[in-house]
Amino acid sequence: MPPFFDGNDYSQWKIKMSTFIQSLDYDLWDMIAFGLELPKEYISKSRIRYNEKEKVMLKLNAKAKHIIFCALSSNEFDRISSCESAKEIWDKLEDFHEEKNIEGVTSCLMALEDDTS
Repeated sequence: MPPFFDGNDYSQWKIKMSTFIQSLDYDLWDMIAFGLELPKEYISKSRIRYNEKEKVMLKLNAKAKHIIFCALSSNEFDRISSCESAKEIWDKLEDFHEEKNIEGVTSCLMALEDDTS
């Protein structure tokens, strides 16, 4: 079972989650770290043809997304539900929570400066 993330202590969850995924299958972690890039050969407007290697990559991406989805609270899931790839999900969570963390640190530093003035 993946480590659960409810929006708190992102940096700790990130370490636990990356280790959890790597322990399952390092190819899954590569999918998150490097992303999914597939050439698209359109059969029709709604269908795309993939070769066997591309299908394997799509399956890895779906597994990685599933693992991340299972680890997120409803609020966190809502934040990333429109993402297409596991990498996009990972990056979006990182951008949001690391930016939020920086804002918190900046606010604390500003409050300290006000106290010492």
